[in-house]
Amino acid sequence: MAEALKGPLLPSPTGSSAPRLSRRNLPRAVLELCERLGGAGYRAWVVGGSVRDSLLAQIFAGAAAESWRAKDWDLATDATPEQVVPLFRKVIPTGIDHGTVTVLLQGLELEVTTLRAERSYADGRRPDHVDFVRSIDEDLARRDFTVNAIAFEPNTETLVDPFEGLVDLRARRLRAVGEAARRFAEDGLRVLRAARLVATLEFELEPDTASAIAPSLDTYRRVSAERIRDEWNKALLAREPSRAFRVMHEHGILAITAPELAALAGVLLTREAPGAPEAAVPGDGLSLALLRMDLCAREVEPRLAALLRDIHAEPARAAELADALLVRLRYSNAERKLVTHLVRNPVPPRLELATPASLRRWLRRIGPEQHALACSLERAHLGALGSADAGLGALAELERRARDELAQNPPLTLSALAIDGKRLMADAGFRPGRQIGVALEALLERVLDDPSENDPERLLEHARALAAASNAAPAR
Repeated sequence: MAEALKGPLLPSPTGSSAPRLSRRNLPRAVLELCERLGGAGYRAWVVGGSVRDSLLAQIFAGAAAESWRAKDWDLATDATPEQVVPLFRKVIPTGIDHGTVTVLLQGLELEVTTLRAERSYADGRRPDHVDFVRSIDEDLARRDFTVNAIAFEPNTETLVDPFEGLVDLRARRLRAVGEAARRFAEDGLRVLRAARLVATLEFELEPDTASAIAPSLDTYRRVSAERIRDEWNKALLAREPSRAFRVMHEHGILAITAPELAALAGVLLTREAPGAPEAAVPGDGLSLALLRMDLCAREVEPRLAALLRDIHAEPARAAELADALLVRLRYSNAERKLVTHLVRNPVPPRLELATPASLRRWLRRIGPEQHALACSLERAHLGALGSADAGLGALAELERRARDELAQNPPLTLSALAIDGKRLMADAGFRPGRQIGVALEALLERVLDDPSENDPERLLEHARALAAASNAAPAR
């Protein structure tokens, strides 16, 4: 039987008042849904992440008692979809074959699923057969981890915790419901979700749960790329995404999804960190990549760039390999473009940017919009290498110079030139063709050396000289 907890729970480890959930602070839409179901003779429970995160916030984050934290609202009920639908005006049959509908109520989307038990998972994702049940305990038994198998019934203010998920919340422990191998065999994504939750919840894997991951990898191999990408993105937004990727690497998940990244674990670093002895550098390429990723801003693209920057020693080749991986994981064209651009164009050694002209050429290459992002990635790289203050100071000076340079609005692109291709044809003697592009590039190089050259008459003078030289050159 489920452990029904009413009133005060066990004392919290911090000595604060025990966590408690209440109907009082639930959204009005959630209460109305539960009350309508209750008035029709059915029961309803709030389940999933909203219960877990609300209890966790009270236990460890000092959230007020009886407060709720939820990104979305999932509810379980003993009513079937056919019984739920007539009770509400707007209902979407999002997964009606498996007992799920979405009720639109007071501006919220409430996912409502009939209590169910599941039998056999031939595809390692969806149950082959669903049995609707009347017991909340049976429904919670099919869930992945104990901390996700806690339910709250608003109409009675009862917390249902048949698998001691609250105990695991207090211990910051991620433990499978029942037999871990069985849970992982049901849905291949659960091994990756375990890694992700270790990062997003900052939990530790319970040993039996951890040991069941490697034997379950055949089921994981059948998971779609889109589902894997979504879990990666959630992990990348954690405070320390490295926690997830270490679990992936330790238990063989990373070698399946990103073997080029997993291979960095065997690459010993021999270069010195700027301003720091070689001993300060992490022991292998994967360790460096994970630490660098943690030090980046909590955004998906920069952290992917930090993670994939060293999958090859040559930046251009690293960008190609990174792009191939992101294609496999179904990242969008815009995401791939930004990540590979950052990987392909790391901040050069500061001596290479010592002159104003070299700085302008780098700003043109990286792009004025992305130079700050590239510098933040370099700062994370230096931090991961254990760079001394001198290295970080040189980077800060570069950032200052770049800001000052951009404030003067220097011409960094062909479109910023004071003349264009039409003017070259009209006034400099060029004919339509590729030579116009070649000439514009040459003019831009001149302007990058000296922005004062970006004057129509001066550029036309140079263009006429280029045209004369081109016409004088022997045909090939």
